[in-house]
Amino acid sequence: MNIVILSRKATLYSTSRLAEAARQRGHDVSVINPLRCYMDITSHHPAIHYKGENLEGIDAVIPRIGASITFFGTAVVRQFEMMDVYSVNESVAISRSRDKLRSLQLLAKKGIGLPVTGFAHSTKFTEGLIKMVGGAPLVVKMIEGTQGIGVVLAETQQAAQSVIEAFRGLKANILVQEYIKEAKGSDIRCIVVGGKVVSAMLRKGPEGEFRSNLHRGGKAALVKITPEERSTATRAANIMGLNVAGVDLLRSNHGPVVMEVNSSPGLEGIEKATGKDIAGTIIEFIEKNAGPGKTRTRGKG
Repeated sequence: MNIVILSRKATLYSTSRLAEAARQRGHDVSVINPLRCYMDITSHHPAIHYKGENLEGIDAVIPRIGASITFFGTAVVRQFEMMDVYSVNESVAISRSRDKLRSLQLLAKKGIGLPVTGFAHSTKFTEGLIKMVGGAPLVVKMIEGTQGIGVVLAETQQAAQSVIEAFRGLKANILVQEYIKEAKGSDIRCIVVGGKVVSAMLRKGPEGEFRSNLHRGGKAALVKITPEERSTATRAANIMGLNVAGVDLLRSNHGPVVMEVNSSPGLEGIEKATGKDIAGTIIEFIEKNAGPGKTRTRGKG
């Protein structure tokens, strides 16, 4: 097969592992920076050009679209879909999962457990918003934030009001969520491929840090998840429409709750923590599922 990995940097661990796994299985692989693509969107002959060449004969695309380039990156994925190229994660699913508010609303609609979450535009109702999520301590999140950036733990009512008003003063869209104390600064990252949890790790933040992101100095270890956690992770990925996803769970007193569903989960931390060949599992999924006519949305929506 001829596989394209959409990534801005070929040397990134996840990108290089996917390329390595594909080549080991005899596939041709190209790493293409989506920002360097330009497209012909005419109805009869949709095409994508890269470095002066027309990209043709491609069987599958693996999008590794960073949050900062979601708009253009998903446009490139959508163009591949219009060309009837199979995408591991389709453009609509990527956009859906990247919008934190939209994704939480969709998960809640389907009965997935979530932390109590509030959203508002005006700071006039800050007090009511704080009360809605159970009061302080609480977590304030920028909707556009990634890797733990733009996430603040407000430990008192006054601190919560100040943080919310400061973010809104910067015109930032924010979510306010209950703080799951019993999680003790740890969460579970599940990797879902083709509707199955193929690996899971426990992430724990450093002493005094409530965020467990590995980019923030968190540590990872292999963890055994419960059937309920496994079901929650697979359902969350399915609701987003993602074939490959990283689902972040917290262990709360009332069962697993979903923090986020990631369409381009990093592979380094979880492969090293678990010893599992997740990149190879993703390539195997492509081998079984890629083909003309297999794209569900075909660039629609």
